Amino acid sequence: MRELMNRLSPGNRLIQGLNPDDRDALLAIATPVEFAPGHVFSEPDDAIEHLHFIDNGFCSSVAVLEDGRTVETVMIGREGVLGVVASVVPHHAHTRSVAQVAGTARRVDAAKFRALSAQRPGVRDAVAEYMARLQGELEQSAACNALHHAGQRFAKWLLRCHDRVEGDTLNLTQEYLASMLGSQRTTVNEAAQGLQKAGAIAYSRGRITVLDRAALERAACECYRRGGDRQP
Repeated sequence: MRELMNRLSPGNRLIQGLNPDDRDALLAIATPVEFAPGHVFSEPDDAIEHLHFIDNGFCSSVAVLEDGRTVETVMIGREGVLGVVASVVPHHAHTRSVAQVAGTARRVDAAKFRALSAQRPGVRDAVAEYMARLQGELEQSAACNALHHAGQRFAKWLLRCHDRVEGDTLNLTQEYLASMLGSQRTTVNEAAQGLQKAGAIAYSRGRITVLDRAALERAACECYRRGGDRQP
């Protein structure tokens, strides 16, 4: 996946995959935007007014519980669209959509996109295919969270981050990692130390550097290679 996405970088994979006429029509109603780490696109129950086709960087949809705990449900980079459910019908967010790494995107008014996709089957089909892959990822994640231990899930999550950024270094604090994985900070620290001892990563002061991707893949659960993570 990483090699494919890097060949297509920069730019959003879905937009790049459209035929020229459909791509031009979509770009005509899109506005380039930048986002910083921590930027919140929407909170639970907000109306989703825009779609964001990510060009670089990546974002997460994060479930927020009543006691304040959080866990990531979906990671979205240049392979996808933030707020994609509003591409079909007007919709309100179920989760918090937040930028994890600085980047850029093409912002499209959701109502205008729905009108465009009704006129252009190629645009509609490209987003529908992405939504099907996203559903596969969500289904696989349900099994992963229930059955795989924290170390495997941590390795999988790092691989998914690595796929979506340039270079091998990730600036991720223990607190942030714990909130994304729905784990205790001590659990994340133990998992990180285990991967460091295996030579897969270097980990220090909120910075993770991938040293041996093959070792990281061996440490990850099968879910990295299945469902929405496996790109055509």
